[in-house]
Amino acid sequence: QVQLVESGGGLVQAGGSLRLSCAASGLTFRYYAMGWFRQAPGKERDIVAAISWSGGSTYYADSVKGRFTISRDNAKNTVYLQMNSLKPEDTAVYYCTAHRSYSDYVSPYVNDYDYWGQGTQVTVSS
Repeated sequence: QVQLVESGGGLVQAGGSLRLSCAASGLTFRYYAMGWFRQAPGKERDIVAAISWSGGSTYYADSVKGRFTISRDNAKNTVYLQMNSLKPEDTAVYYCTAHRSYSDYVSPYVNDYDYWGQGTQVTVSS
């Protein structure tokens, strides 16, 4: 079975940094686009960033452009989200996710993603 396991969340002050990691198993990692979504209480689950199977295409939500960087290491079956200059509005549960891709394509749509991790809490204090 497919498992996506997030780590790296925690409590940080505004302006600080965190790096999230997601270790994948049970899938052919190279042939999946990977993404990070986040969900705050009472809000929809929204995309943060995504990266294609080759790493050649990325997508970022406008709210995180210039602050967050997504990357992947296919040899380690791991995707990362480096989060800098964190803001209180970044507080949410962050979910690692994957969708099957037959080209160097990355989807920004939640319904296109096939597998989800359990999430890791990120809390940014002011």
